[in-house]
Amino acid sequence: MLKFLTLDDFDVRDKVVLVRVDFNSPVDPETKRIIDDTRIRAHGETTIRELSEKGAKVVILAHQGRPGDPDFIPLEQHAQILSRVLGKPVKYVDDVFGENAKRAIKELKSGEILVLNNVRNFPKEAKDAPPEEHAKSDLVANLAPLADLFVNDAFAAAHRSHASIVGFTVVLPSAAGRIMEKELKALIRVMENPEKPCIYILGGAKADDSLRISKYVLENNIADYVLTAGITGHLFLVAKGYDLGKPNMELLEKNKLLDLVPGIKELMSKYPGKVETPIDLAIEVEGKRKEITLQELPTNYPIYDIGTRTIERYTELIIKAKSIVFSGPPGVFEKEEFRRGTRALFEAMASSRAFTLVGGGHSIAAVQSLGLADKMSYISTAGGALIEFLMGKKLPGVVALEEAAKRFAKT
Repeated sequence: MLKFLTLDDFDVRDKVVLVRVDFNSPVDPETKRIIDDTRIRAHGETTIRELSEKGAKVVILAHQGRPGDPDFIPLEQHAQILSRVLGKPVKYVDDVFGENAKRAIKELKSGEILVLNNVRNFPKEAKDAPPEEHAKSDLVANLAPLADLFVNDAFAAAHRSHASIVGFTVVLPSAAGRIMEKELKALIRVMENPEKPCIYILGGAKADDSLRISKYVLENNIADYVLTAGITGHLFLVAKGYDLGKPNMELLEKNKLLDLVPGIKELMSKYPGKVETPIDLAIEVEGKRKEITLQELPTNYPIYDIGTRTIERYTELIIKAKSIVFSGPPGVFEKEEFRRGTRALFEAMASSRAFTLVGGGHSIAAVQSLGLADKMSYISTAGGALIEFLMGKKLPGVVALEEAAKRFAKT
């Protein structure tokens, strides 16, 4: 059950709607040009288009990069791209909340769209502070009196208690945008009351969050099984007492992951049979794939994928599942020889009847490269916010919307 309001709860015609989106995009450091407009397109084709077509006066707040970084640029390009996406003019003002910005907002007509400049030009935007403190900031104090409604559509930034994420919810009726709403509905489906059996597949190169995610989903009876692979699988095998060999152990040590081993041992002891680890592996020998059993460890070659028997075991569990969360590919999918595990698991998910959620940059790149993205139930682009949600953490941006729903009646 949703605890926040959505666009369905408001009549926005002729209203000034302040929309926080996530336009943060990859930028070429040399030319300062945006090289991937995926996020701009996603917000434009959903929330922004809907608000404009319903006659709202749409004011866009967003960030790009961090001060001092090469991708910290104004949002003029973003406004131009949004205009192309929508097929209509989009206004831009080189100001965040000063007189120029306020004048531009006051001049808006119904259905028009205005993009304000990079909100991180406001020095206190990125301060980690509670909503009540941010509500008194210059950003909120100057913009809120001009607006009728605040819409947060930036789920990818919802794990940050920043001024433009939480401050407006204290003083304005607030709603989740369509991307925020869709993301939360998908996550709630696999976190609060998932159809069983529910499995979590944890792979990829970033294993530092794997223990906390595994612990949360097992302790709260969310997952029936956690399938480990990739660097996460390596770490869990070490916790079982396996020596993976010099190149693989050095990689774990270099990334400071071995400190997690005691906690993983405790977890597997507490939930016997719930955590699956690879039963065979694929190593790279002179550029070729070679599969080995666990009994053949340690190895002097890098482990780049799960083996055939592991693929068969994991596929068997995937076929029986009704809810699946996939976070991190099981192998180095960029190399054709070591794409087998990733391809097999995604194909099994694509042919299953389960609700399938895929998250994380490498997972998305993998499923897209295999041409299976449209076979997944939901693909999350949220990054850090997704990981924190999977670990059971409360996201400040979401909590702020929930509090606003209690604070303001339907308008």
